[in-house]
Amino acid sequence: MLGVTASPIPSIRRRMLTRMAMIGSAVYVEGRRVSDGISPEEAVVEARERGGIAWIGLQRPELAELRSLGELLHLHPIVVDDAYRGHRRATLERYDEHIHIVLQPAHYVDASESVECAEIDLIVGDDFVVTVHTSDTIDLAGAREALEAHPEFLARGTLAIVWAVFDYVVRGYAPVLAGVENDIDEIESSLFSGGIGVSQRIFALQREVIALQHATGPLASMLGRMQEIAMARTGRGSAPAFHEVDDRARHISDRVDGFKQTLDSALQVDATLTEQRTNEDMRRMTQFGLDQNDQVKKVSSWAAILFAPTLVGTVYGMNFDNMPELHWDFGYPLALGLMLATSVTLFLVFKRRGWL
Repeated sequence: MLGVTASPIPSIRRRMLTRMAMIGSAVYVEGRRVSDGISPEEAVVEARERGGIAWIGLQRPELAELRSLGELLHLHPIVVDDAYRGHRRATLERYDEHIHIVLQPAHYVDASESVECAEIDLIVGDDFVVTVHTSDTIDLAGAREALEAHPEFLARGTLAIVWAVFDYVVRGYAPVLAGVENDIDEIESSLFSGGIGVSQRIFALQREVIALQHATGPLASMLGRMQEIAMARTGRGSAPAFHEVDDRARHISDRVDGFKQTLDSALQVDATLTEQRTNEDMRRMTQFGLDQNDQVKKVSSWAAILFAPTLVGTVYGMNFDNMPELHWDFGYPLALGLMLATSVTLFLVFKRRGWL
C-alpha cells in the first residue's frame, strides 16, 4: 500500500509549512475540488478526513521546509534530499509507502537557439501528490485544469494526477524537438557552404541532445512500470492510460536518438571537409612556394649570366698603363668573345638544370 497514517502537527512545523513557497494546495473528493488555497498540512488532514486526495505544488522550497513536509507525510529522507538537490536524468523509485518520480521537461529558447531542461519531482502516496520544481518555465496549471475538467478520471486517485503530469511533460517536448530539428537543418546547410564555427555549434547542440536523451530515454521504462502499478491498484478497466503516453514517449526518444546520430555524422563530415580545406590550403601554399622558388632560380641565373661579362668589362676598364693585351690588335675581340662564351656557357648550364 502507498498509504500513510495521520499524525499530530506541531505548531512550529505548521507555521513553516504555511510559509513554504507554494504554487497551490488543493483537496479533491470524488474527482472534484473541494478546497483550495490552504496550507499543505491542512490539505493533507482534510483529504484524509474526507477520503479524498491532496495535490500540493511547491516551487523553490527550502530544504528545511521539505524536511518538515517529509515528516508530515512520512517520506523517506532520501526522497526529500533528492527532491531538493535535483537529478541529472529522469527516474522512478518505489519505496514502501510512496513513489518518487523525477521528470525533466524541456524548453526551447528561440533567442539563443538552445534547449533548457528543468525538473519536476513527484512524490506520490495513496492520498497525496507533491510536485516540486524550481523553474519558471514549468506551469502545471494547464494540466490541473484539464484534469479537473474530467472529474470521473480524477476520481481514480493519485495516479490520475501522475498521468496528467507525464502527459504535460511529454507533450512539451514537441516544440523542443521542432526547434532542435530546425537547428540541425541549419547546421547541414552550413556544412557545405563553408560556414564558420560549425564545429562549435555541433558540439553545443550535441550537449543539448544528450541532455534530452537523459530526459526522454528512461520515460518508456518508467511509463511501463506506472502501467503495472496502475493495473495492480485499479484494474485494467479503470487504470489511467499510461500506455498512450508511453507510445508518444517512445516516438520522442527515437527522434532524439536520431538527432544524436545525425549530429555525429555531421561532425564527421565537418572534420572531413575541414581536412580537405586544410589540404587544399597546404597545396596552394606549397605550389606558391615552388613558384616563388622557380622565380628566384630564374633571377639568380640571369644575374650570374650578366655578372660574367660585367666582370670582364670591369677588369679591362681599370685604365692601368701596364695591362695584358692592352695594345694587342685582337684584345678587343677576345674580350667580347670571352664575355659571350662565358654567358652562353652559364646559360646552357642553368638551362640543363631547369633553372631557365
